[in-house]
Amino acid sequence: MLDDIRVFVHIAQQGGLGAAAQVLSLPPATVTRRLQRLEQHLNCKLLNRSARHCQLTQQGEVYYHAYVDLVAQFEHTEHRLNEANASLTGQLKVLAPMNFSHGFLKPFWLRFTRTYPQIALQLELSNDKQDMVNTQADMAIRIGPQHDSAFMQQRLGESDTLLVASPEFMQRQNCEEVNTLEQLRTLPLIGTTLRKSWQLTHLPSKRRHKFVPRFMHQFNDTSFVKYLACDGQGAALLPRFEIIDELQRNELKCIAPNWRSEPRTIYALWPSGRLLSRRAQLLKQQLNEFIATHLPSDNG
Repeated sequence: MLDDIRVFVHIAQQGGLGAAAQVLSLPPATVTRRLQRLEQHLNCKLLNRSARHCQLTQQGEVYYHAYVDLVAQFEHTEHRLNEANASLTGQLKVLAPMNFSHGFLKPFWLRFTRTYPQIALQLELSNDKQDMVNTQADMAIRIGPQHDSAFMQQRLGESDTLLVASPEFMQRQNCEEVNTLEQLRTLPLIGTTLRKSWQLTHLPSKRRHKFVPRFMHQFNDTSFVKYLACDGQGAALLPRFEIIDELQRNELKCIAPNWRSEPRTIYALWPSGRLLSRRAQLLKQQLNEFIATHLPSDNG
């Protein structure tokens, strides 16, 4: 709608469709079509058109004066943003966890590269901690506590960790939800080789418990834990960012709403003493907004 109004304002200012098309760098047919669409929407004639000139009707005068300042403000803001984006050029090297980027952050990376095509993103994915100094990375995304004083860090957000299983699995277990650790102990469990125990908090009482699971299957990659849980082979403890799509599709469900594990905090890191480039600052800001929007905390 705003594009149609913008075309109309320029036709009025230039005195004709052809001149407006030239100013806007649009085909004349597009300018004509947008004007017709606006007039149809308003159910009134805005311009009297001749072969070479256009003259505002009475309704057109009213509409023009109502929107001319808005269009000018819009174009001024657009120009400023384009100027700012034009200066955001060059390479941006980022280290990030593989599972986090392949799953939860995939739409973010697509949007970022589409919005800022002049930034050459070099994204290196690994579930192991990579050496930021030797790889000469601008920034790293890390999950969990960070204690290295050689790096500056900023919290980007956090993900709660849920006990989940497939609805079919819970139906076979004849269990609606898990309320006690004794109930949890009776279920087949799937986990990682990295965690021998689960620190679980009972939300109503705020009491913390150490739970030592007896795993049916274990993997060193949470992706395989998720695959087996979706297949109905057991219950698992997984961070929300790992299973956000599966929860939305009802392939997995939270089976213990009154229990949570420690939230996983997400950080941006960069070497101490090094100023972040404008490209890296932009990425950090956009990541913070994306995580806050798409990964709301649910810790009770």
